[in-house]
Amino acid sequence: MPETARKPSVLFVCVHNAGRSQMAAAWLTHLAGDRVEVRSAGSDPDGAVNPAAVEAMAEVGIDISAESPKILTVDAVRESDVCVTMGCGDTCPVLPGKRYLDWKLDDPAGQGVAAVRPIRDGIRTLVEGLIAEIAPRTAP
Repeated sequence: MPETARKPSVLFVCVHNAGRSQMAAAWLTHLAGDRVEVRSAGSDPDGAVNPAAVEAMAEVGIDISAESPKILTVDAVRESDVCVTMGCGDTCPVLPGKRYLDWKLDDPAGQGVAAVRPIRDGIRTLVEGLIAEIAPRTAP
């Protein structure tokens, strides 16, 4: 059996790991399937995923209700090829040889689902661009 290339890995980081990073991880998993390894974490994780983010993702057929916020660790950064930050400032450890992207997105914390929808849709667009770069579909 031929050896396959190692799949790329992405870590999404925001402060609370309750909205943006959870939605981004869900979009990447949904759109790229098993072509990409996906992680998310927060520098100061909340106790639960934002209910408005859960509802907004459910509207597009993606269930993130069972997800839970996770603390950002140096190991998570070390194990990822790409680290996408979303408003966490300087709290993300910077390691040599890693690719860092900073996505400027409104924080959905405390907002209703109507305000979260455009954030959700913006994240999808950014994730689609990331997939095209790191895990494009190849012809059979």
